[in-house]
Amino acid sequence: MKTSMYLTSIPTFTRVLNNLIAILEKGATHAEARKIDPTVLLNARLFPDMFPFTRQIQLAADSAIGGAARLAGTDIPVHENNEGSFAELGARLRRTLVQLEAFKPEQLDGTEDKTITWQTRSSTKSMQGQPYLMNHVLPNLFFHATTAYNILRHNGVELGKMDFLGRS
Repeated sequence: MKTSMYLTSIPTFTRVLNNLIAILEKGATHAEARKIDPTVLLNARLFPDMFPFTRQIQLAADSAIGGAARLAGTDIPVHENNEGSFAELGARLRRTLVQLEAFKPEQLDGTEDKTITWQTRSSTKSMQGQPYLMNHVLPNLFFHATTAYNILRHNGVELGKMDFLGRS
């Protein structure tokens, strides 16, 4: 039995991004309640050579929409990456969710063997559709979402596992 590429991707992307919106809201509430300049949290990182919180959110959004667009063979939306607040990051995630809602099952199902090629900072990569989704897109999405969660958690925002997983 074949796996539905649509059901494996879009609902998962949507859930992760919605959970990140809730995490952003908790971060903003935490900063306000404790009178912390929000930019402290937005610029926080776990280690000096890692991207800060803001970039982790942007990359989570980019992983989801870029993965879906490449599989569907559509243009990848370009974002300026100029968000400077929790609210702006939330708006970015909401725009990405609207873009993801536009994908139809017939655009993604059947792309398991489609060759997907993309450019990284240092090279051109190529994979078949299903390994691209399962071994590249989803791990990247979860990596950036987890790192964003961990940055806020490390900085005292009261988050738990269910904030990351979401409530069913």
